[in-house]
Amino acid sequence: MVKVGIVGATGYTGVELLRVLVNHPQAEVVAVTSRSEAGVKVSDYFPSLRGRLELTFTDPTFDELSHCDVVFFATPHGVAQAQVPELISRGVRVIDLSADFRIRDVALWEKWYNQPHGCPDLVDMAVYGLPERNREQIANAKLIACPGCYPTATQMAFLPLIEAGLVDTQSLIANAASGVSGAGRQGKIDNLFAEISDSFKAYGVSGHRHLPEIEQGLNDALPQGEKVSLTFVPHLLPIIRGIHVTAYAKLRDTSVDLQALFESRYANEPFVDVLPKGSCPQTRTVKGTNLCRIAVARPQERDTVVVMSVIDNLAKGASTQAIQNFNIMFGLPEGQGLEQVALFP
Repeated sequence: MVKVGIVGATGYTGVELLRVLVNHPQAEVVAVTSRSEAGVKVSDYFPSLRGRLELTFTDPTFDELSHCDVVFFATPHGVAQAQVPELISRGVRVIDLSADFRIRDVALWEKWYNQPHGCPDLVDMAVYGLPERNREQIANAKLIACPGCYPTATQMAFLPLIEAGLVDTQSLIANAASGVSGAGRQGKIDNLFAEISDSFKAYGVSGHRHLPEIEQGLNDALPQGEKVSLTFVPHLLPIIRGIHVTAYAKLRDTSVDLQALFESRYANEPFVDVLPKGSCPQTRTVKGTNLCRIAVARPQERDTVVVMSVIDNLAKGASTQAIQNFNIMFGLPEGQGLEQVALFP
């Protein structure tokens, strides 16, 4: 059994990690930390875990966490930077669900996250945890930077096109929409039911901090020295969980069979489902799962390709993708513990 610790487990991604890990046949959760809830039983705080987890929240200490084989950080941005170096020095592997190690350009990270980076020395060590791109590197990683939710769905939509050199990379557009759980488990007026219900809005139009992460990932798929230019517009959906990305690009070659391209690219990916031609994916078909469902179209047979990509922002966009990385890191079957069928309705 792999001994697992979770730092900052009182948020949505933390409880999602616990929901999956308590059923994982090779994972033993031995430490769950929270400074604010130390001393409280996890199952009292999250009644959904009654009878499945008997641990109590504790203060995060290096002595306790060093007994783990791996520690997941489900913390706000900036927190992991202060603790990861000591854990790695003690031989503990780390999977960070925050953005602390996703962006390799430290100055760029500081610009978008508006704070100094507390651990620039480990940025180059971090492996970006998108298995569909970096599976081999993940297997040997000591530190995983788990991708963001918008970046996961958006990159999955564009990667086959960019890898094949089929589109103009200077005019990419992604309209993305997320459920309100993407804003985290915090008390904010903008997240109240009365504020989001029966409404739909864009936000971060002038710039969203997931943009540099997405562009970095897409740049990695291009020949060295080339860079993409992406217009990324996020929206807030009046639903709890789910992301829908509609991605647009101009084709350089309209003779390519786009359906065959996507089916071939993702043929061996256990958590990517390319839908039949003419389909449109729905967020409810991935709810609670590690799946990304994708459909591709060329409206009116013109030179614009449209790719629709849906994931659960708390699952493939965060916690279950982190567990997919965990499985790869420890040589376990990649789908172990992740076989859930989507909740319906």
